[in-house]
Amino acid sequence: MQIVIASDYQEMSRKAADVIAGLLRNKPDAILGLATGSTPIGLYAELVKDCEAGLISFKDVESFNLDEYRGLEGTHDQSYRYFMNQNLFDHVDIDKARTHVPDGSNPDSDAACASYEAAIAQAGGVDLQLLGLGHNGHVGFNEPADHFPVDTHIVDLTESTINANSRLFDSIDDVPRQAYTMGIGTIMKARSILVVANGTDKAQIVADAFCGPVVPQVPASVLQLHPSVTVIVDAEAGSIIKDRL
Repeated sequence: MQIVIASDYQEMSRKAADVIAGLLRNKPDAILGLATGSTPIGLYAELVKDCEAGLISFKDVESFNLDEYRGLEGTHDQSYRYFMNQNLFDHVDIDKARTHVPDGSNPDSDAACASYEAAIAQAGGVDLQLLGLGHNGHVGFNEPADHFPVDTHIVDLTESTINANSRLFDSIDDVPRQAYTMGIGTIMKARSILVVANGTDKAQIVADAFCGPVVPQVPASVLQLHPSVTVIVDAEAGSIIKDRL
């Protein structure tokens, strides 16, 4: 595991974008695993700039997003499909038919999850999986539990996650209570993993996840067992872990 502490959010975003841009230059038809949330917005903006400058291209890329709220259409302004369109897909030369997000509008959870898992396998697996890091150590919507979920599955969101996401909705009552998410096993099959985190409120969980024991109560801790992980954080998120490196 490589841990990089950047000076600030902008540098973190640029360094993370450089990892993805480097992959695209070496493998233009890469399979990318993508994430949503506030943390990767900056790195997506950097990738858009690189694409506009002709430094990289997404025309042969295929992508799979980590998760999606159950019950939201892709056109809903809080769906993760909408987020990806707004922050990346609408601004680069990617074929949207080759961008995949779990189908939150499908009420059949078994079918939705099985088809998504099958699509990832058919594509040949993910070359690089981008991850954010939740305050409780969740990755995707894999919440603290007594085991590591394996495949794409439906989850009941914890109250802490619902509360954290409520700022994006008109009311906390509008926040979906379930989501479809890649499982820990699916994430761990990626050939490489890139984690980004920023802010003082992430400092403790960064230290717990990457310097603490590997336990399902801290889902991200399992990444310590992956052979190719790069963690890039800003100085605030790295304030505790820097003394343990």
